[in-house]
Amino acid sequence: MFKAIARFWRYLVAWVTGKVEQLEDPEVLLDQARREMQETLARNRERAVQAITQKNLLQAEVEKLERTVRDLERKAEIALQQGKRDLALQIVREKKAQEGALETMRASLQQAIETVEAVKLAIRRQEEEVRVKTAQALAMKARWKQAQIQTAINKALEGMTMESLETSWGAAEQRIQRAEAEAAARQEMSAQSLQGRLAALQDAQIDHEAEAELAKIEERLGMRPAAAANASTANTAVDDADALRELEELERKLQAAQGDTQGNA
Repeated sequence: MFKAIARFWRYLVAWVTGKVEQLEDPEVLLDQARREMQETLARNRERAVQAITQKNLLQAEVEKLERTVRDLERKAEIALQQGKRDLALQIVREKKAQEGALETMRASLQQAIETVEAVKLAIRRQEEEVRVKTAQALAMKARWKQAQIQTAINKALEGMTMESLETSWGAAEQRIQRAEAEAAARQEMSAQSLQGRLAALQDAQIDHEAEAELAKIEERLGMRPAAAANASTANTAVDDADALRELEELERKLQAAQGDTQGNA
C-alpha cells in the first residue's frame, strides 16, 4: 500500500514538472525496481537478524534453566543425605516448577529455530532473485539501448532517398569526367600549339649545331674526313632552311586561324 502511494506521488510530481516521459523511461523504471528489491532485501535481513537474536536469547534462557534444574537436583540430594527430607521436598517442588518453565521455553526455542531457518531460506531465495533480476535488468537495458540506436538509424534512413543519392552521385561523376576531358584537351592543345612546335624546332636546331660542332672537333683531331664534315655542314644548312620554311608555314596557318576566329566572332 505504501509503495503504491509513493509511486503515485512520484508520478504526480513528474506530471506537474513535465517529466512524465523521463519517469516512464525503461532505465528509470528498472533502476527504481532494483532499488526497491534491494531495500526490501535489506529490511528482510534486518528482520532475520532480530529473529536470530531472539532465538539466541531463548537459547541462553533455556541453558540457564537447565543449569538451575540440575543445581536444584543436587541440592535435593544433599538435603536427603543430611536427613532434611522436608527441605529436600521443597527443593524438588521448586525443581518441578522450573522444569515446567523449561519445557515451555524449549518449545518456544524450537519454534524460534524453525522460524529462523525459514527466514534464512527466504533470505537466500530473495538474494538469488535479486541477482537474477539485476542480470535481467542489465540485459533489458542493453535491449533498450539497441532499440534506441535502431530507431535512430531508421529515422536517419527515412530522410534519405535513393533518388537524391543517385543524383548527387551522377553529378559528381559527370564533373570528374568533364575535368578529366578538359585536362586531356589542354594537354593535347599544348602539344599541338605553336610554342610546342617551336620548342621542338629549337631542340632540333640545337642538336644540329651540336652535331656540327662535334664534326669540327673530330676533323681537327683527324678522326673525320673534311668532306664528311662539309657534307654534315651542308646537311645542317639544308635542315635549317627546311626548319625556317616550316616555321613560316606555321605562322601563316596561325594567322589564318586567328582571322577565322575573329570573323566568326
